[in-house]
Amino acid sequence: MSTNAEIGLSIKANNIETNYHDVGDGDDIVLLIHGSGPGVSAWANWRLTIPELAKNHRVIAPDMVGFGYTDRPVNINYTMDTWVEQAIGLLDALNITKASVIGNSFGGALALALAIRYPDRVNKLVLMGSVGVPFKLTNGLDKVWGYTPSIENMKELLDIFAYNRELVTDELAELRYKASIQPSFQESFSSMFPAPRQRWVEAMQSGPKDIESLPHQVLIIHGRDDEVIPLDNAYKLIELIKHSQLHVYSECGHWTQIEKCQEFNLLVSNFLQN
Repeated sequence: MSTNAEIGLSIKANNIETNYHDVGDGDDIVLLIHGSGPGVSAWANWRLTIPELAKNHRVIAPDMVGFGYTDRPVNINYTMDTWVEQAIGLLDALNITKASVIGNSFGGALALALAIRYPDRVNKLVLMGSVGVPFKLTNGLDKVWGYTPSIENMKELLDIFAYNRELVTDELAELRYKASIQPSFQESFSSMFPAPRQRWVEAMQSGPKDIESLPHQVLIIHGRDDEVIPLDNAYKLIELIKHSQLHVYSECGHWTQIEKCQEFNLLVSNFLQN
């Protein structure tokens, strides 16, 4: 057994050996999709969310290909098609016909694309600090996607992610820096979003008519002070999505699930259960 909490179970999802966490039980299933920061993993992203949601749901949290401890096949194309098919492949491999999906940032764009392409596989949808609509690349996102490994650069990113500077400790910076330099982590990360990076914002967009056609109940969550993904994205989404609601947290950056942990968990739990 690994002592690394980020390493969970392993299963082939669309022919990709996928690291994932499977916590809780029952037929009410939630799929968590992480963001695209350097050294990110499902566990790092959702460690404060998984135990709470698992009290009432079966929670599945995979490392998407190119991230975390999922295999990185040679010559794989890191595209929305690849990630959507991996997510559906994971549900298929686990014999899950339908799940609510929670997506963070990049994961929000993926959750949107998945719901549009496979509407019958999705119950409810939660989009947190989400990509997936048009916006001008922010300086914060440019720095995230352009990260090169050093503790100083990681500290700068943590400052961008968090509104609450008390969260940005030397220990956390060192932990996330070490995660970003695991074998093959930086190689795949740097190959995903090379400059100029506006094109990757556009590659993750879903069409407005497709977003408008979503039949699902959707909860949109955003930090008012997000320097990575603009708050305006949330307003664009609520204008497009018929069955949606929006919750904005003040004094909160891009780390809603961490900076507003208790409030976030309660809000999402209530949405999923009602």
